[in-house]
Amino acid sequence: MPVAVMAEGTGGFRRLLEQCETQELEAPGGIATPLVYGQLLALYLLHNDMNNARYLWKRIPPAIKSANAELGAVWSVGQRIWQRDFPGIYTTISAHQWSDTIQPIMEALRDATRKRAFGLVSQAYTSIVADDFAAFVGLPVEEAVKGVLEQGWQADFSTRMVMPKKPGVLEASFNRFIPSSESAAVPPIPNEQQLARLTDYVAFLEN
Repeated sequence: MPVAVMAEGTGGFRRLLEQCETQELEAPGGIATPLVYGQLLALYLLHNDMNNARYLWKRIPPAIKSANAELGAVWSVGQRIWQRDFPGIYTTISAHQWSDTIQPIMEALRDATRKRAFGLVSQAYTSIVADDFAAFVGLPVEEAVKGVLEQGWQADFSTRMVMPKKPGVLEASFNRFIPSSESAAVPPIPNEQQLARLTDYVAFLEN
């Protein structure tokens, strides 16, 4: 059975996930194609369904994993998500040349991760170093700061600190701010202390 047709938008990705799950269940001998496995794994990551992602990775036959490097690349992104390594998620996504069937999912995952990072920073910090903030949202410093200033955050350019707007739901206008491509280099990973603090906060929110 051919791989499910790519669909855009949240509803489209949900339908695609259901199609891929059906294709895996109906696959001859219980073994799906690499394309189905790749899309299904990426879609689980997009929906932050790490349990199903891990179970899928375990049941994919080793021969299929070893013969399809893209599957391993998708799982590398999953490992960064599992570790709550937000900067690592962006760099791992950007490091691979994705196939046409996986690229739209990875772009959606990158954007969803970025929106989530904005929300977490607004909850966890009263102020954060601009460079660290930029790394956490996976954007160049200037672009990251400009975007949040438009959303009512504050910035002190003398100290290079960003002061989040608290608390609140991310405005729909954040969608304008999310770039359609990654033309600029991803900034360096933030200092370990800042990243550890935010990682701990993410873990707290999820427990």
